[in-house]
Amino acid sequence: MEAYYILIVGVLFLLAISDLVVGVSNDAVNFLNSAIGSKAAPFRIILVIAAAGVLVGAVFSNGMMEVARKGIFNPQMFAFSEIMILFLAVMLTDILLLDFFNTMGLPTSTTVSIVFELLGSAVAIATFKLVRMGEMATRMGDYINTERAVLIVSGIFLSIVIAFTVGMIIMWLVRLAFSFNIPGTSRYWSGIWGGIAITAILYFLIIKGAKGSTLVTPEVLAYIKAHTVKILLISLAGWTILFQVLILITRINILKITVLVGTFALAMAFAGNDLVNFIGVPLAGFESFKAFAGSGSTDAGGFLMESLSKPVDTPILFLIAAGLIMVMTLRFSRKARSVTATTIDLSRQDEGTERFASSLLARFIVRRSIEFSNGVAGITPRPVSRYVSARFDPDRLKEDPRDKLSFDLVRASVNLVVASILIAIGTSLKLPLSTTYVTFMVAMGTSLADGAWGRESAVYRITGVLTVIGGWFFTAFIAFCVSFIVATLLFFGKLPVMLVLLAISVFILVRTHAFHKKRNRKPDILEREAISATLDVLHECDEEVKSTVFKVSKILYRVYTHFFKEHYREMKALKKEAKHLNKEVKEIRESIPVTLYRFKETEIQSGHHYVQVVEYLKEMTTSLNHIVLPAFNHLDNNHSIDNVQLDEITEFNEKISEFFNFAINLLKHRNDTYTEDLNRRRDELLEMINQIRMNRIKIIKKTRKGVKITMTFLDMLNETKNLILNVVHLIKANISLMNSVTGEVERKEIEIDVLD
Repeated sequence: MEAYYILIVGVLFLLAISDLVVGVSNDAVNFLNSAIGSKAAPFRIILVIAAAGVLVGAVFSNGMMEVARKGIFNPQMFAFSEIMILFLAVMLTDILLLDFFNTMGLPTSTTVSIVFELLGSAVAIATFKLVRMGEMATRMGDYINTERAVLIVSGIFLSIVIAFTVGMIIMWLVRLAFSFNIPGTSRYWSGIWGGIAITAILYFLIIKGAKGSTLVTPEVLAYIKAHTVKILLISLAGWTILFQVLILITRINILKITVLVGTFALAMAFAGNDLVNFIGVPLAGFESFKAFAGSGSTDAGGFLMESLSKPVDTPILFLIAAGLIMVMTLRFSRKARSVTATTIDLSRQDEGTERFASSLLARFIVRRSIEFSNGVAGITPRPVSRYVSARFDPDRLKEDPRDKLSFDLVRASVNLVVASILIAIGTSLKLPLSTTYVTFMVAMGTSLADGAWGRESAVYRITGVLTVIGGWFFTAFIAFCVSFIVATLLFFGKLPVMLVLLAISVFILVRTHAFHKKRNRKPDILEREAISATLDVLHECDEEVKSTVFKVSKILYRVYTHFFKEHYREMKALKKEAKHLNKEVKEIRESIPVTLYRFKETEIQSGHHYVQVVEYLKEMTTSLNHIVLPAFNHLDNNHSIDNVQLDEITEFNEKISEFFNFAINLLKHRNDTYTEDLNRRRDELLEMINQIRMNRIKIIKKTRKGVKITMTFLDMLNETKNLILNVVHLIKANISLMNSVTGEVERKEIEIDVLD
């Protein structure tokens, strides 16, 4: 029996390592997005600073570990055998849930996950105990730490409103001081703001956070408490004077220093507050096993876990090891970048491709906000209104348009300072606030105050915020339910079920990793920042054209093949492929204004050709969608298909394959001497389409049957004609664009192979 529990402890620690990796991938957005979005330093430097903050914060996290032991349930009411099942269910659920959200690129809350998983597992075990003892469910309050659980949950969700409001107010005041003319105002305000920011961070992270560390002695704590005001005044005066001197005698950007210090502080606050989410439960399981083994008892079902109610200091080596694992995850995890990209997309200053679509609620909020804004403007004195508008005019932001930032250093510093202070307050009160909720909502509040949500983007940004918040509430519900179910299975199934669940967990983690890798083959937002030169943009466009034309050819060939064979599943998959491809091209098209910033004034002609290429690309994928959709709907509605023209369609499909193969070779070699041959092949296909349509009309006139298949078939042929025309336009435009820029024309003989 003891070997069984040793195995559970080992599994808990393995799951802790996995949870650290998965959890940090999710929470990296919390402390990376501001520094990355404002380009305060190279990405490697930002990672080093964040890693240092994570390591320091891990040492200060000891006080939070009690949340996992007694924050949600009363451990003295559970036996050792029950508590180990409870902890194992929590860890299995946590890893799978967080990995799912990471794969989708949505920031979720590790704190909300762990709290509701503990609650779900504890309620499940308590329910079975009460049923077995024949007691009423009204005694559930004896098992669940209701008062503390309500306090934690309400604190988590209240932080959403507080973070958004505080972030919005502080950002408005700081922007009013700095305006967007940062070079002109930074000499007056950077030193003062930097002194205030670092002093605030010092107070909440060092002075308030010191009592949570095992390295700070009671004497040092007493000294800090007695001299807090003196320490803060010295810090404020010292940092302000130092920064003002640096501004006068050097070219050091104080705002960059503030952002990097804020990154360190927020990483430290994250580790200090959130480390319990990853290793708190396994450490509680380890402490439970030590208490049971040291008691000499052999009755795992009768040994109550009163020891978990007592304060326990976590060994410093565990905290440091956890910090090191988190640092390695920051360095190597690509999922961390996907989640970071979501927050940067929703808070960036410029327009461009929006990650989310519009929604009815978002449109209603924007409409009411505009009406309210117009009402306020009507009663505000004009001089005040003009002054405030001038301070919030983003056109005064002096920067190279080809190196446009997601947001500037002023907003980045406010994001970091406000979020780190709010999180540190929660940590000092031993409330496991959601760092994701706080940092995300602070970023959204500062975006709103900074005018980033303009008329052109507001509905999309608000939809994105609502989607993420909705995901948070979904996280709470699903965490409770899944943890309840997993705890139930483990309670009755013991070792066999544990092994099965572990195998399923490993399988799902591997599959989601492969899915994420496939879905993110393209450069993410962090990697796209590096692409600035015109030639790089055009080469990227050229590769996109070749890739898209090839995908279109494959999808089109399979559509005609599977449609007449009535392969429903294959057609459903093709519909998804075509829709996804159209979405990718749509994002490129919506990014045209941002991409054009990268072209020099002397390259306007190239920019014009680039726009043409993207427009033809979009028309081509739209036509493909209009071919696939009626074909799928025909099969989905179980309409009949005749094979009267099957030979014609087979020949036509092969001709299309030859046409696309020839087109792809033209794109590859960029040889414009073969365009006449391309035109000839295009005309042959168009003539075949006309002939097939005429034959179809003769068939329906003769048989008076097959109305549905005829209409579907005619729609497909008409869109195929449009697609072929757009492919020819696309190829000519792309060859002209690339040859005009590179000046290199490779004239090679083109061999024709039919595509499979």
